[in-house]
Amino acid sequence: MQRTRSHDGNIDSLEGTVDMRQFAVLALMLSIVAGPSFAKTHKDLYSVPCSTLWPAVKDTLRNSGKYGILGIDNTEMTASFIIGSTLSGRRVNSAVLTAKGDSCEMQVQSTYSGLTHHDAEDFKARVDASLAQQQPSQPAPPAKTETPSK
Repeated sequence: MQRTRSHDGNIDSLEGTVDMRQFAVLALMLSIVAGPSFAKTHKDLYSVPCSTLWPAVKDTLRNSGKYGILGIDNTEMTASFIIGSTLSGRRVNSAVLTAKGDSCEMQVQSTYSGLTHHDAEDFKARVDASLAQQQPSQPAPPAKTETPSK
């Protein structure tokens, strides 16, 4: 089958003429519909209760300078946020905390992981750093006092 480009910018083939604008619109629509199917949920289990982890999540979103907050629900312990820039593209991610006994599972739904950015892993690393700052270091055990033996 031979394809030739006509003078009006269309591709002629034996099946008919395909307008490049129609092709571009179709490709855009497919990417919009297929985009959410590429979203992945990353799950991480923390050995602290959700009441301890939630302040670290909020601190990461509010103070790291990396995220635009769309919404935070303290009761449900959920957050939706934007990451990215005009050059790298803005992406909507979300995080939710779920109690698992004495532990807490953080689920991050991310629509992007590429060569230079790993949204879910980057978010987790920032939450880990915030959690480490918020948790006081373990107090030293009390000094043992010896009683003089008689």
